[in-house]
Amino acid sequence: MEQQTLPSSVHATVFKESENLEGKCSKIEGYDFNQGVNYSQLLKSLATTGFQASNLGDAIHVVNQMLDWRLADEDITEDCSEEEKDPAYRESVRCKIFLGFTSNLISSGIRDTVRYLVQHHMVDVVVTTAGGIEEDLIKCLAPTFKGDFSLPGAQLRSKGLNRIGNLLVPNDNYCKFEDWIIPIFDQMLKEQIEENVLWTPSKLIARLGKEINDDSSYLYWAYKNNIPVFCPGLTDGSLGDMLYFHSFRSSGLIVDVVQDIRAMNGEAVHASPRKTGMVILGGGLPKHHICNANMMRNGADYAVFINTAQEFDGSDSGARPDEAISWGKIRGSAKTVKVHCDATIAFPLLVAETFASRRHKYVKSEA
Repeated sequence: MEQQTLPSSVHATVFKESENLEGKCSKIEGYDFNQGVNYSQLLKSLATTGFQASNLGDAIHVVNQMLDWRLADEDITEDCSEEEKDPAYRESVRCKIFLGFTSNLISSGIRDTVRYLVQHHMVDVVVTTAGGIEEDLIKCLAPTFKGDFSLPGAQLRSKGLNRIGNLLVPNDNYCKFEDWIIPIFDQMLKEQIEENVLWTPSKLIARLGKEINDDSSYLYWAYKNNIPVFCPGLTDGSLGDMLYFHSFRSSGLIVDVVQDIRAMNGEAVHASPRKTGMVILGGGLPKHHICNANMMRNGADYAVFINTAQEFDGSDSGARPDEAISWGKIRGSAKTVKVHCDATIAFPLLVAETFASRRHKYVKSEA
């Protein structure tokens, strides 16, 4: 049988000459445990590990860019004010950081990470869901417990236990919440009638933070540090249940959402000459509310999304930053990254290498 020779074109196709990536891309290499256990170096190695580890490494870099930015880094423009020309003023102007998260994260231990950031005034605006408000307050009254994802719902219902993933919340916690909050609603209604107080969701939330008076609560620290907490879906949770029950007891309490959308959008519109940055955990309402507010200023300058949602169903929750750029919610020149990861894993690691490592330099006020 005649021996066949390999066509030269086949060899050339398989062994196509490569573009030289030296100096253009980082080399993939992980952490070498022969160096011992150095957690800071381990976290730094994420950037060159690949896959979502590298996305988390990129997110750490973007958040540090948010924290390091100063107006002094920008050129002085002809139309800026005299104050904006002052070197000391320019050095004092920092990026305005919007933090958003879904309620399940406050049910989890991420509540303590959020509390740390708010306590030390490391973020400027907070947006969450109704559960992100009530779960913080309820934890001051009674604890949440670790359960299991596989616990049967019917059995838990018979025992008065509510499951949030692998967390358990006794129904008694909500009874304690009702006993605590209804008298506050009574007082708020009295102030509305007698003092003509106009309540908005953010003002109601600030009042609850004041009333809880517990330093384990991020809402308490938001009140203390005058950090606005916005929740346009205030009635979608136990808070809504309490407002519902209260309306039969003493009708007439009004919560004006229109004033809050003006306030929320104003946080973005009037941020200039500051840059704005978004750190958003999860999707849904908090993600869209922050992005939409930043659309009013032609987009945020930095954006970090951490969630497990996918984009293939067209949901905003799963959308990558590039989709928000098409809406003008993030600037085309912005530094952005999405980390496809459970925020309970990724966020504490990110905070360790960003906010916490820079606390001595970037904390705005120690309450």
